[in-house]
Amino acid sequence: MTQLLAQHDRALGDHAALVKRGLKLDLTRGKPSPAQLDLSGRMLDLPLSALACADQTDLRNYGSPSGLLELREIFSNAFQVPTTQLLAAGNSSLELMHDAIVFALLRGVPGGEGHWLGYGKIAFLCPVPGYDRHFAICERYGIEMIPVAMTPEGPDMNTVESLVAEDPRIKGIWCVPKYSNPDGAVYSADTVRRLSAMPTAAADFRIFWDNAYAVHHLTDTPAEIADILALCAAHGNPERALIFGSTSKITIAGAGVAFFGSSATNVAWWLDCAGKRSIGPDKINQLRHSQFLRNADGLAEHMRDHAALIRPKFDLVDNILTAELGAAGFASWTNPAGGYYISLQVPHGCARDVVAKVQEAGIVLTPAGAAHPYGIDPQDSTIRIAPTYPDVEEVELAVRALATCVRLVGTQKLFAEASAR
Repeated sequence: MTQLLAQHDRALGDHAALVKRGLKLDLTRGKPSPAQLDLSGRMLDLPLSALACADQTDLRNYGSPSGLLELREIFSNAFQVPTTQLLAAGNSSLELMHDAIVFALLRGVPGGEGHWLGYGKIAFLCPVPGYDRHFAICERYGIEMIPVAMTPEGPDMNTVESLVAEDPRIKGIWCVPKYSNPDGAVYSADTVRRLSAMPTAAADFRIFWDNAYAVHHLTDTPAEIADILALCAAHGNPERALIFGSTSKITIAGAGVAFFGSSATNVAWWLDCAGKRSIGPDKINQLRHSQFLRNADGLAEHMRDHAALIRPKFDLVDNILTAELGAAGFASWTNPAGGYYISLQVPHGCARDVVAKVQEAGIVLTPAGAAHPYGIDPQDSTIRIAPTYPDVEEVELAVRALATCVRLVGTQKLFAEASAR
């Protein structure tokens, strides 16, 4: 008990000293750093004199709802969608996912028996920890969210298969299959196969396949995932997968290109729905992207440049947490091979307190619970770290401060438990 009290007092002193420093740091969202955005600066200087694409369409005019063919060809392999079934749209894949939900609610999807609003209360499966903006879409439109635990190979498929087979209200599942947000998990081939083949009580069940980090590798051995679209077709469920992606963390985040891919039937459905709200995407921006990236090899080269900038930040986080917390037993964390986030697990009941202590020290983190539906983490243990935007020095300051706060809250919890015995 005496030793525990000494540890607590040291942690309390370390935190007080941290507060006095008056830091102002932000690790909330996974944004590209200014140095990453500079990698694409040349894209804005391209002449674009012809303003015509490969098929000689005048890009200044209306039309071309499918987007530029040459850009779709560059990203076809990355998103594992045939070029003819891949659409290039505006700058936000989140916008496309939002629209897909709204289209389904108001009009239904191919293979269904009408619009989803006609079914009454519907539900989505939400792997946790997961992406808060997925959950926000469901919450906005009154879609019940059913949490499913994530594993290193993807969502717990025994639970997923059981739920979708029994409950026709479940119309979909959110998936970030490669370097998932926030724990960096990569879906195994078996997980993808089971998702594509599983019987579902809802004939119009959809997998919202948000392949946001398809090419965002941090190592020289990129992760590979099975082809969800091909597997769905092979198992007799060709319309099941809706695939989304974008260049938001590849080129310029505020002026990128988003992609939608699926079966030919779903693509026709999408174009029919979207045609009522748009006469076509920004084709000049798409031309900039195709000329800048050139081809699939150019895309890979560009992403290696991104990795060279952000890999040291991920390594630094892992090194600091290992040195500061590795022997204390107060936390565990992921060491992802790609993506934009690290997931920190602290003792149950401590995440909110840690985030609050960090905030007292002038550092802003994503709110505890954000990686769970309705912002509620039943175990109050998950904290998302986003190291990409700050510079290396700021990452070091912030993560050392975070480790100090984890030690403080951890010793407080142990001290309270020991005192209660």
